Amino acid sequence: MTHALRPSRRTERFTESVIREMTRVAREHDAVNLAQGFPDFPAPERLKNAAIAAIHDDVNQYAVTWGAPRLRQGLARWYTSRYGMEVDPDAHLTVTCGATEAMAAVFLALLNPDDEVIVLEPFYENYGPDALLAGAQARFLPLDPPDYRLREERLEALISPRTRAVVLNTPNNPTGRVFDEEEMAAVARLAQRHDLVVITDEIYECILYEGTHRPMAALPGMAERTITISGASKTYSVTGWRLGSIVAPAQITGAIRKVHDFLTVGAPAPLQEAWAEALDPVDEDYLAALSQGYRARRDLLVEGLRHAGFQCTAPQGAYYILADFSALSEADDTRFSLELTRTAGVAPVPGSSFFHGDGGRSLVRFAFCKKEPTLEEGVRRLRDFARAGSD
Repeated sequence: MTHALRPSRRTERFTESVIREMTRVAREHDAVNLAQGFPDFPAPERLKNAAIAAIHDDVNQYAVTWGAPRLRQGLARWYTSRYGMEVDPDAHLTVTCGATEAMAAVFLALLNPDDEVIVLEPFYENYGPDALLAGAQARFLPLDPPDYRLREERLEALISPRTRAVVLNTPNNPTGRVFDEEEMAAVARLAQRHDLVVITDEIYECILYEGTHRPMAALPGMAERTITISGASKTYSVTGWRLGSIVAPAQITGAIRKVHDFLTVGAPAPLQEAWAEALDPVDEDYLAALSQGYRARRDLLVEGLRHAGFQCTAPQGAYYILADFSALSEADDTRFSLELTRTAGVAPVPGSSFFHGDGGRSLVRFAFCKKEPTLEEGVRRLRDFARAGSD
């Protein structure tokens, strides 16, 4: 190999996405894809019609780099009316190409080489590579099953003079936890005591079954030290549109916008107009139906997994179930996931992809953002798989 084409050392420290890889495996084996978190049902007609109208109205060139004005104004109203946050659309808001780009832009804009960022474990797989790309070091705080509760003393024990930030994902992927007021207050206390920034991933903010979503930035004293990430993907079932948002203190917003500019220039202009339409005004009936629909899907899959021999706890939010398969197989999570995909025709995500060390080897994650007939077929196949294994 030509020496000049040798990959950079930073890329040798992480792998390609396991989640996206399992989607490829699912397609190869014509399996029910319960791995990657994208819906198999239509997006709301209101959004689709607004996107089509924007394209026909020739909103097809670059939007303002940090977001179309109408969309930023709509997002500011959303945060103010829903959570009581004071958000200036010009000083605090940046629209990105999905929450994934938003997180990468924030890490690159905030963290210096050798800074430390604390990540709760299990975690969404992008956080570790984002830290590496920024030259920072991720330190991991294990949360113990089955409650995955955040304990203040354990978090504080990880904080060092090099700690710059804590990443908090609520509702959580992959555990389904919605961190409660006591846990949120603990993080806020430590952030203020140790002069830390809290980076929150709130992409599942509207998909709740238990508890209440309250942004960290809405807590007293936290607006000036919280960076809030969310997006349209999960709320409006448009994961392929790649629309994310960042609410940040003005002090750091300029740096975030510079990184965002040189990463992607801007999010798709006509799709920004469609998201703006969904926020003007917000359809509260749609949001209520969203959670109700997902609750039914959650209950269907939880019951099906338990009947098939998996151990799992019903999630409080988001649309994932982290399940223990140790009663069904002695294989590790990767081998089990591949076996389940090939022989049962159901694709999960290996649990170890949500852990930095040896954790998750008896776990797999299932996504239930699917039509009920899709889930019913997946449950039927899982029961057949379990029955065959016991024969």
